[in-house]
Amino acid sequence: MVRTEVTRLSPYNSGLTIDEVMLRYAPARIAKLGSNENPLGPSPTLTAMMQAGAELFRLYPDPAGRELRQAIGARHEVGEDQVILGNGSEDLLSVISRAVLRPGDAIVTLYPSFPLHEDYATLMGATIKRVGVNSDLTINVDALIEAVRERPRMLLFSNPMNPVGSWLSAHDLSKVLDAVSDETLIVVDEAYAEYAEGDDYTSSLPVLGKRDRPWIVLRTFSKAFGLAGLRIGFGIVSDPELRGLLDRVRTPFNANGVAQAAALAALADEEHLAKVVALARTERARVENFLTSKGLEVAPSRGNFLFFNCRQNASTFVEGLLREGVIVKPWKQEGFDTYVRVSIGSPSENDHFMAALQQLL
Repeated sequence: MVRTEVTRLSPYNSGLTIDEVMLRYAPARIAKLGSNENPLGPSPTLTAMMQAGAELFRLYPDPAGRELRQAIGARHEVGEDQVILGNGSEDLLSVISRAVLRPGDAIVTLYPSFPLHEDYATLMGATIKRVGVNSDLTINVDALIEAVRERPRMLLFSNPMNPVGSWLSAHDLSKVLDAVSDETLIVVDEAYAEYAEGDDYTSSLPVLGKRDRPWIVLRTFSKAFGLAGLRIGFGIVSDPELRGLLDRVRTPFNANGVAQAAALAALADEEHLAKVVALARTERARVENFLTSKGLEVAPSRGNFLFFNCRQNASTFVEGLLREGVIVKPWKQEGFDTYVRVSIGSPSENDHFMAALQQLL
């Protein structure tokens, strides 16, 4: 009685919890570096908000999330009627797929990918066209351009890429978007944009904002804003009409009241966000230097994580780290099962990871 498309999905690799590792190996301490969480946590202002917010638990939230949408719109210089909220940005991936994709439609995405980029499309009966990274794990821009010229129903990719960390420069992003036809919905997942800004990276928002075609940019409060447990994300949509249609597909209260209030507080604390990003960049460089010094291939990254080749089955390799109390994520997509994604944690967590890895090697 279950649709055939469901049987084509693989279980999502959500990573291990601290409790699971403690039950399995009982290490003296644990560094949780498998899910790209923010080691500094959310803005300290959230503590006072939670103590005074009993009504947030009792009442239904604003289904439109007006106050939060206004704040997001002001931050990104778009109208609030272009902003849609989700139970994490992954919820919006599901909303978009259900609203747009039909059986037999083609979706172009980068590979290896965040698995839900493919899963929701597969569930709708769409065909996945993967564009693999280059041998040096950078994005194959020419292949991506060639793929979008075939006029797929949707172009969906993350920038920076998850799990790899590679990114499109403003120039390459413009080249790709120039090749997209009006028949293709452009969806750019920018879950890690806060960590990537600067250097040769730019958000797609200013580039897409100048183009008269349908597009959606996804963001999240789970990463740099430290609200992973509250599940709150948002999309910025090219025009209010498209956002209104997507609104009909989402569940009415998909952004809970506590999450909305916490997101508002997090947006207002620019100082804390800057501290989070600065720590991630400094520690990412330190961990990357360590990995390369051990002769391991490491992908270039603008996220709060690194993707490296452990040169053996990653699931087996990771068990050795788990015994030492270090949680990382073995990648399980075809062709990349010797790769591991490690989140950038606090300095002490990163020291723990490097010491365990040194011992394992």
